[in-house]
Amino acid sequence: MSIQTFSDLLAAACSQREPQRLLLVFAVAELPRDSSGDERAAFQRGEGGALTPVVCVDKLASEIGSFEALMRESREALSRWDILFIAALDGRAGVAPNSDEAAGPLRMMVESIKAGRIANFITVDSHGELVSLQRG
Repeated sequence: MSIQTFSDLLAAACSQREPQRLLLVFAVAELPRDSSGDERAAFQRGEGGALTPVVCVDKLASEIGSFEALMRESREALSRWDILFIAALDGRAGVAPNSDEAAGPLRMMVESIKAGRIANFITVDSHGELVSLQRG
């Protein structure tokens, strides 16, 4: 299965043999205080900046429904977000991981994002399209 959008990802997660709990970290792009003039200009063009996690949540893949439903729910908690980082936890013997089991991995995920270690996560923009992020 080719994954190009959040909808593709959701379909893939729901079709796995073991139930999936998705770890979701919503982040905003910000310009660091010590940025140079060139960095500020690039940021104004929609390039560069730092991604700062603002909200994290875990959900069973089967609980999400669609990207549009997730967007509506996210807008209740956030005025905006730019990038959604996604990871998954596999269930065992047909039983999905619960939120308590997801808490530690979710904290580690947030810390990894803060440190710029993002290669292991799927990233989606606010339109539901997968994006590739480059460390600069």
